[in-house]
Amino acid sequence: MGRAYQNRKESMAKTSDQKARVYSRHARVIYVTAKQGGVDPDGNLALRSAIERAKKDQVPAHVIDKAIEKAKGNAGEDFATARYEGFGPGGCMVIVDCLTDNTNRTIGDVRQCFTKTKCKIGTPGSVSHSFDHSAIFVFPSDDEEAVLEALMMADVDVEDIESEEGSITVFAPHTEFAKARQALHEALGDIEFEVEEIQFVPKDTAPIPADDEPMFEKFLEMLQDVEDVQKVYHNVG
Repeated sequence: MGRAYQNRKESMAKTSDQKARVYSRHARVIYVTAKQGGVDPDGNLALRSAIERAKKDQVPAHVIDKAIEKAKGNAGEDFATARYEGFGPGGCMVIVDCLTDNTNRTIGDVRQCFTKTKCKIGTPGSVSHSFDHSAIFVFPSDDEEAVLEALMMADVDVEDIESEEGSITVFAPHTEFAKARQALHEALGDIEFEVEEIQFVPKDTAPIPADDEPMFEKFLEMLQDVEDVQKVYHNVG
């Protein structure tokens, strides 16, 4: 059984509000990434990956271009990362990653999601020790040995490789993201990744009790409605 990462094959947003939130999240990441590493995707691999992820979620080109143009100026919002951990419905473990220009607002909004579903927000490190912080790449291939050899030759610290139904999944430490991505491109050419991002992967998963499922779904929906929330990770399997 494969490791439980979040596949980014997301369904299309059903309402204009949901689409707007998806576009806003991607635009914010593109803006911050371009501001930190430069506006040229050829020289900023993190920006290139952010743009590719946005395109996969069908974010319009004008939204992407506007975020990059905004990053060229000296003005603009000053965003910071924020991470919150806690225990959700059924005692599941949850990590919430945010990008915010107002940490007081963000912690208040996230805390409300926990309290309104009778859950408990924790202290930093309260659940993250039960997750691996991994770079994940998923792409079409059936030559696991060639992939492993390419990564080893590039001195990438590979955590795991899975091969299933013509698709390969590579797990590496999050610090190896850029090195692993470059090694795979050099070895396999211009491959199209189904998944290429850094995630918190639970070391073990557990089913949520049936009685807690409705509250768990409500909890996730509430978090996704928070503008500053970028990603939500949990150990529900």
